[in-house]
Parts: sequence; C-alpha cells; structure tokens
Amino acid sequence: MLSFASQIEQLTSAEKMAAIRVQTLGTFQVWREEELISTKEWGRDKTIQLFQFFVTARHRHALHKEKIIDRIWEDVEGKSADQTFKVALHGVNKALEPNRKSRTEARFIKRQGITYQLNQKEVWIDVNALEDYIKIGNLAHLDEPKIAIQAYQKALTLYEGMYLPNRLYEDWSSEERERIQVLTLGALITLGELIVEENPMESIRLSQQALLIDHSWEDAYRLQMQAYLQKGNRPMAIKTYQQCQKVLDEEFGIAPLPETKQLFRQIQQR
Repeated sequence: MLSFASQIEQLTSAEKMAAIRVQTLGTFQVWREEELISTKEWGRDKTIQLFQFFVTARHRHALHKEKIIDRIWEDVEGKSADQTFKVALHGVNKALEPNRKSRTEARFIKRQGITYQLNQKEVWIDVNALEDYIKIGNLAHLDEPKIAIQAYQKALTLYEGMYLPNRLYEDWSSEERERIQVLTLGALITLGELIVEENPMESIRLSQQALLIDHSWEDAYRLQMQAYLQKGNRPMAIKTYQQCQKVLDEEFGIAPLPETKQLFRQIQQR
C-alpha cells in the first residue's frame, strides 16, 4: 500500500496528466488537454447540463437514458425528449473529442446499450480530488499530522466556492452540493484544530472561511474561540461565543452544544 505522502503525490500528478479536467467548484470550466473548452464549443445549454449531470452522477452505476431525461428535463416528453438527449449527447462528445472519427466509440462518455456513464478513469474532476485529499487527511491526522495538514491544505486550495453554482436550483445537483459543503467544512475545522497551537491566526482565518460557507456552523465558532484563547485574546473569545449563541438562537431557537458551553466556562475562568 502506498504511503500517504505517495498518495498525495499521485493525486497531484493525476491532475497534470488528465486528458480532460473539470472544475465544478465556484464556477464550471472544462479543459481538453490544456485548452479551455469555450461556451461556443459547448453550444446549447442542454449540452452543458447533460455533461454536468454525468459529473454529478459519477459515483452511480450507468444510468438508463430515460432516467437521465426525467432527472434533467422532466418537462420534455416523448420523441422530443429522445431528440433532446440525442442532440445534447452529440454536443458533449463533440466538445470533449472534436477530432473523434465517426462511428468510433466515445472515449469519455461510456455507452452500454441504452445506459450511459462518465468514464472517470479518463477525467480529472476537482470534487473527486478534494474528496481524496480529505480522505488522506482523515486517515493520517492521528499518526502523521504533518501529512494530514498537507492533504487538507491541498483539498482546500481546490475549494473555490459552491458546487455548480449555475445549477443552484436544479434538484439533481443539490445533494452533491450539500455533501461537498459538509466535507469542506469538516476539512476546514480539522485543519484549524491541527494547527491552532502553532498558528492560531490561521485557525481563525479557517474558522471565518467556514462561517462564510455556513454562518451557523458551531464547530467553526468553537475553533475560533480556541484560537483566540491560544493568542491570549480573552475578550474576542467571549465575543465569538456570544455571536455563536445569538446565531443559533435566531436560526434554530437552540442553545450552543455542551462542549461549546464548557469551552466558554474555561475562557471565563481564565
């Protein structure tokens, strides 16, 4: 089994070597080799929608054409739906492989009968890499904290914003958006906890980044309190708790968790 350091190196190399690279976080962009695929090359928005759906459904088994149509274009029916899918799929394959010879099998969208799936072996996707770096960090953080820090930092450099922001109101993208958000928040807090003693200011920055993603994320307030306490700034630690208390009460009508209250008592006693 590869060491954690080797796994990080392998992930970094995979991005450089990929024939297709996909950015989904903060914006949506796709590179073919080193060339950015332009909006003009994608053509219709339905072409982009279909490819984004393939990316979103990448961890599932190959999906039936009709199921794909129902998820993306539920208002399109019959022959019109069939034609819409056919045109969009052609657009995807043309954008990804403009020089592919006719009647040859598509390289990046694999077809098995009437089911379709993204060929992940040939495509680098930022959310996959983010997830893999976080996985390494989670496995390494007890025994190899320096490697864990490196892995979390690699993951967080990929997070440029929410997943597929141009599909914010599409049901098929919401579950993945929420999943990636929770993973990222966890990485921000765990990294902040690992470095809070030696670099409390960076832990404060990480907690603030987490609160920009979700202003009611209690773990972020607790990390910020610990960081201010580490710096010897007791007033700011108390102020952070009060802000946490206010947000939780206004948003959910609840009090902070027992561990947050316990930390607050420690700060008061100091």
